[in-house]
Amino acid sequence: MTSSSATTVHLAVYDTFADWETGYATAHLTQNGHTVRTVGLSREPVTTMGGLRVQPDLALDELRPQDSALLILTGAAGWDTGDTLAPFARAARTFLDAGVPVAAICGATAGLAREGLLDDRAHTSAVSFYLAATGYAGGERYVEVDAVTDPGADGTGRLITAGPTEPVAFAREVFALLGVYDEKKLDAWYRLFHDSDASAYEVLQGE
Repeated sequence: MTSSSATTVHLAVYDTFADWETGYATAHLTQNGHTVRTVGLSREPVTTMGGLRVQPDLALDELRPQDSALLILTGAAGWDTGDTLAPFARAARTFLDAGVPVAAICGATAGLAREGLLDDRAHTSAVSFYLAATGYAGGERYVEVDAVTDPGADGTGRLITAGPTEPVAFAREVFALLGVYDEKKLDAWYRLFHDSDASAYEVLQGE
């Protein structure tokens, strides 16, 4: 792994991807020394659920786990309406098998379930029956929490999952995994953005 790969995070982008779900994560990663690069099925522009036009930095077939610190997958209509986004779930398998972590939120968790990546890992999503509808075999590993990180095993990468209403908790797990903040500042960051606790701002400013 090169030094640049240690700070490069790849964000999957596709039509109708839920742009708000990773806004906290990508904004604060960028402010803390990481580079976020977007990955599409091709290099053709995509349009987010919020109507923003995004030009991918690279195509999926150009993406290599060894060039990345993390692959982030967001929700999108395509996860539940066909197999268009299945290549991203297969890419997630490649990452995890290579020991590189993956973070999935909202509908992307269903894509990972269909790929079999949640059968043996602790995970969460919107609700348990949403994933159960995929026919996956991991129901016993479902956790009723805002976001969860499975530590991986036998050389596989760590996996973060979260439901669609938890972009702040999702970001917290990403920051913890990548060591963006120490424990004290991470707690303060979460209290500030999740609980609107103004006193946490002083901790973040190092006061």
